[in-house]
Formats: sequence, structure tokens, C-alpha cells
Amino acid sequence: MSKYIASAVHRGARNLVREADDALQAALAEYGPEQKVAFPNTAYYLPTIFGLMGHKVETLGDLPPVIDHCNELVHPVPGDHLWLPYLGETLDAGMATLFAAETIEGIRYMRGTEPTPITWDADYEGRQFLNGPIDDVQLRSWGIQLVDGRMPGFAALVGCAKSNEVAVHIVRELQRRGILIFLCGNVNGRSIIHQLMEEGVQLGYDTFTVPFALDTISAIYPLGFATRAALTFGGLKAGQARDILLYNKFRTFAFVVALGEVDDLKYAAAAGAISYGFPTIADTAIPPIYPTGVTSYEHVVPMPFDQIEGKDDLERAERLVQRAIEVRGVKIKITEVPIPVAYGSAFEGERVRRDDMQVEFGGKKSRCFEYLRMKDMDEVEDHKLDIIGTDIDTVPEGGAIDLGILVEVSGRKMQKDFEPILERQVHYFINAASGVQHIGQRDIVWLRLSKEAFNKGFRLEHFGEILYARLHGEFGAILDKVQVTLITDPDQMAELLEEARAAFQERNERLAGLTDEGVDTFYSCTLCQSFAPTHVCVVSPERLGLCGAYNWLDCRAAKEINPTGPNQPIPKGTCIDPIKGEFTGPCEFVYQNSQQSVERVTMYSIMDAPMTACGCFECIVMLLPEANGVMVVSREDPSMTPCGMTFSTLAGTAGGGLQTPGVMGVGKYYLTSKKFMSAEGGFKRVVWMSSFLKESMAEELKAVAEREGDPDLVSKIADETICTDVDGLLPYLEEQGHPALMMDPIF
Repeated sequence: MSKYIASAVHRGARNLVREADDALQAALAEYGPEQKVAFPNTAYYLPTIFGLMGHKVETLGDLPPVIDHCNELVHPVPGDHLWLPYLGETLDAGMATLFAAETIEGIRYMRGTEPTPITWDADYEGRQFLNGPIDDVQLRSWGIQLVDGRMPGFAALVGCAKSNEVAVHIVRELQRRGILIFLCGNVNGRSIIHQLMEEGVQLGYDTFTVPFALDTISAIYPLGFATRAALTFGGLKAGQARDILLYNKFRTFAFVVALGEVDDLKYAAAAGAISYGFPTIADTAIPPIYPTGVTSYEHVVPMPFDQIEGKDDLERAERLVQRAIEVRGVKIKITEVPIPVAYGSAFEGERVRRDDMQVEFGGKKSRCFEYLRMKDMDEVEDHKLDIIGTDIDTVPEGGAIDLGILVEVSGRKMQKDFEPILERQVHYFINAASGVQHIGQRDIVWLRLSKEAFNKGFRLEHFGEILYARLHGEFGAILDKVQVTLITDPDQMAELLEEARAAFQERNERLAGLTDEGVDTFYSCTLCQSFAPTHVCVVSPERLGLCGAYNWLDCRAAKEINPTGPNQPIPKGTCIDPIKGEFTGPCEFVYQNSQQSVERVTMYSIMDAPMTACGCFECIVMLLPEANGVMVVSREDPSMTPCGMTFSTLAGTAGGGLQTPGVMGVGKYYLTSKKFMSAEGGFKRVVWMSSFLKESMAEELKAVAEREGDPDLVSKIADETICTDVDGLLPYLEEQGHPALMMDPIF
């Protein structure tokens, strides 16, 4: 262990703890101990303090014990003449740094000075980027991508790169690998955030590149995210500090890249990150810290930028990124796609604004659709890419053109039921190209291509190259041949669109006709066990996965594509209770695959052994005993609910692989199923629902109400615009004549 680093960590920690104490005393004198303190839209209070100390911070009066604990963790700076194994005390000081940083940020939020706006000049349209803690909605979104492999890990870039060009290249190399990027800190007032914005790099949640603030203190936000990942997906409890740190060491692949000069505070923050198993790679000459078991490999790795082997700075930036990935042991899967722009899942959320657009397909001015169909082996020529009609060179800058994307596939293991599963991947595959925006599916696609991508040589054929490479790369187990036809000719487009719409209708009817009674096999989904080890999803024809991303056909196809993957067949076995949906097969499978923590599960009941959840659910359904019904809260809804908790707070009860009667996480389209809570009376039990769901699923819910024999049922269901407490809910239900009030007691 380096005495130099240990000394810097202790100095940095001591100074920050003192700063936190001063900020707290000033706030107490001004506001008093009852003043509320919280990060927005999270159930985890100040999450690092809550997770590792088990201490809820709700008011200023809850913070003095945190400062006291920080002072216990900070030890004297190592002496000049005595060598000691400093690592333990240094890591303690690192944790004190994190608690102090979160205290400061909590007080800033209380004062309204956080998140801080960063305003850019007119060259970047004067936009502001507000940088603050990650909310629980985004945690869930990233959680899904972490478990399904689209996002292999995350990196915190702290400081300022050698040049703007180097900063952009480091980020592009990380994005190309699908790694989530957090940005913070500065060197002499200049930050990598400045560098990227000056180069026009899109920042934000959608592009996996998230700017926090210009100071090092905001590095607490990524570590708060890591803490909540353990609590949300790992089923861990607040105060289980050792388990939370080990969870992150083995399950969350993250690292820190320190760019530019490393001061005492950066050393101290890095020591906190090391406790999570996250190493630090620096582009300056600092002392190394070799493996001791806290992280998987090295703890601190110096790579002085100008000493890295490479023909130029861009190659040196690539090697810096590669070394960081090697040190953390991040497993990267890259499919090489022969197109003239960068390609990776980090670009999936990139937006092409009208002023930056070269051409668009679909939207208001043109039509665009995509259609994948299975053909016989002799009808498909592998890697055949055809363009029928004109290419985009003929379209004026900023113009629009019709486009039909026809993908034809064949394979000895290909089945017709796989068509919609493969077709849905077109959105993700095309969206991963930098400078391309893809929205929608089937016959409501909207595509945009940026001027930058066009100027780099991107043309229609490259859509075909993307689909060819990715379909073979992801589905090579079932596909032998892939050919793509891109159609801009109006007559041929119209003819193919008619065929595609007929196929879409047939697919809808095939899925709608499937029932739980009509099959003898359900499917598991254990994809999220990388984060929630005791959770098992049981997917049936009438109950899709709680994340909303997998239905029964998807799981059946996934089993064929990856026989040893997370989607395994579950024989229904003997029916124990047809009303509650209890079968011997699912009960036995869940028990064996939940580390024997869940003994039985029912498919159609919320009150008796409901299915567990990982934290990826789209909605939470919860019992409201006073109303003899349930409420349904959407993840997008930040408002208070009649149970006295927001979605974020409820998520701690519904997730983590816990089985809680009266509470369950569900995919939103499960609300439309005949099997939704059928043991307790079904959809008629819903007495309160987030308005987001009412609006976004208006047609589907209307059809459910008519099926239930009460066409006005949805209007009888309250939402947050009507009331957010039981006292307001009950009179509304009585006034509307809600059927739940007249049903048998729910328990």
C-alpha cells in the first residue's frame, strides 16, 4: 500500500468531513433539525448512508450521527518515519469521504442549490443539463440492460482529458462497448463535461453518458446507484454493508478513470470506490496499489497518458480504455458491423434533431415499415442486400422519403413463431448506429439519419449490413441465411405493406388465442438473477414477464435459440388450485431456483403466495383494504398514492425477490389479461390507477372494461389527479358506484 496515497486519502477525507460538518451546523442553525432532507424520486433516502450504515436520513436532525461516524472512520495521516500496512485505515477514510459527500449533497438539495445547471453558449442552443442523483425509474431501466447484457458495466470519468479529441475518443470507445458512463470533476476548473459539450457529444441518460457536476463530490451519485442496485435487485437490506460491497464486487462491473491531476479529494473518493471493488485507472504518474483482494485485480493502476504506446493520442486513448476494462474484468461482447459510423448499444437512445437531420423515413411526411418473414432455404441468398428504388442521395437535405425494410431469413431451426421476436430486434439493432434514430415498429416506424452520419458515407445499404451482422451474431443458433431488401419504390412498397399488415394481424390473433389452459408448459425467466438471486419469473400465455419485455412466445423462442439460457420450460404438473393458479410444476421449479427461499407460488392471486419480483416491474399492484380493492402504480408516476407511499418507496417492498401477500410487481399489459388477479375478482378490484396508465393504455383498458361488463369502469377508477389518500378515495368510489365496494371482502 502506498504511503503517498494513504496520506492523500486521509487529508482529503478529513477536509471533506470538516466541510460536511460545517455545512450541517450552518443548516441546523438556519433551518432547525426538523427540516426535510432527501434526494428526489428514490425510496432509499440518502442511499449510500442508508445502505451501508442502515441509517435513514429524513431530516437535518438525522445527519449528526453520520458526521460522528465519519470522524470515527478518519484516522491520523501516516507519519513520516513509520511504515504500516495502511490499506484498512485508508479504506475507512474512503467510506468517510462517501458519507460526507452524500451529506453535503443532501444539504445542497435541501437548500435548492442542487442539481446545478450547466448553461452552454448559443452554439449548443443554450440548453441546460441538470445533474443530480439517479432516480429509481432510471435505476430500473439500467438494471434491465445490466442483466440482459446490453450494458456490461459502468465507468466514472473524473477530471479532464488531455484534449477534447481524446475526451471524445475515450467516451466513444466506452460507448462502443455498451458501458454506462458517469462524468464529474474538473482539473483547474475544466471538466471532461466541458470537452464533450464543446464537441457536440449528446449527453444524458439515453446515450449512456451522464454528466453530474463539475466537482468531485458528485462522484457519490454513481456509488449511490451501485448501492441501490444491491438493495433493489439483490434483495439485500439496509445496514448489510459487507454484503452490499461484495455484491458490487462480484455483480456490478464498474471502474473509475481519473483524468488529469489527482488531488487529495480524488484520492479519497477513489478509496471509497475501491471498497466497492471498483478499481481506479489514472492517466497520470501516481503510485500503484497492487491486488489485496478488495477488488478483483489491481486497485490503482497508473497509465501516464504520454507514455502509453501508440502511434497517436487516439490510439493511446483506446489502450487506456482497454486497460481499464481488463483491470475490472468486464466481459465485452462486440459484433463488428461494417458501417462508416460508430456502433454500440450506448447509441440506442441518441436523438437526431431536425436541424441535424439529413433525411427521415416515416413520421408526418412519409411512410416507413419493417417486416421480417421466414422463407425456405432455397429462397434466401445469404448476405444479399437489395435496394429497390432510389437511395437517399437523391433526397434534398432535411427531406423525407418512404422506406420499407424487408428482412427474409431461413434456417433449419427457424420457426414461424420466431418471426415477431426477431422483428422486434430491428429497433435495437438499427438504433445502435451513431447518428440514426429509430422509433416504433411494424408499420409505424419513424427513422432519422443525421447529417454527420450521411457525410461519413452512411447509405441505405448500411441498414442491411447492420441487420445482417446482428441477426447472425445474436441468432446464429437458428438462422443460416439472412437477406435484406430496402424499398423506396412507392408501388412495390404499397404491395409489400399490404402483405405485412396481414401478417401482423395473424400474429396478434395467434397470441390472443393462447390460454393457460391450452398449454401444458409455462416458462421461467431467471435473467434478473444476476441482480436478484432469489427471484424467478413464471411466464404463461396469459401472464407476461413483470418487466413487460417477455411473453410466453418470446420465452419459448428464447429456449430454442439458447437451450441453456434463462428461459426454461416448466411443466405445469398437477393443478392444486385452478382459481388461484397453483400448479406443482411452477412451485417445484421456483423452490429449486430461488435458493429454496420461495416454497410455493400462485399465478392468479395477489393475496396468497404471489409471484416475486426483481425490481424491473413496470407497475406495482398493492392492496387497499379500506376500499376492498387494489391500486396500480406506474413506474413513471412520482406522486403520492392512497397507501401513503410513492412508487419508489413501494418498490422496496415489491422487489428484491421478496414474496409479500398483497403486493406484486407486474408488466402493465398483464392488467388486460383475464387472469389478472382472477382469484380475487380481477380488474374490477382496481380502485386507483396512475393517470399515465389510463392515458397510455386507454384503448386496451376500455376493451377490458367492456369485457368485464362495465363499459364505464375505467372512469370509476381514481387516479392522482382525483385523490392521493384513502380519505379522498372512498367518497369518490361511492359516488361513482365502483363495483369493488359491492364485492365480497378481498381477504
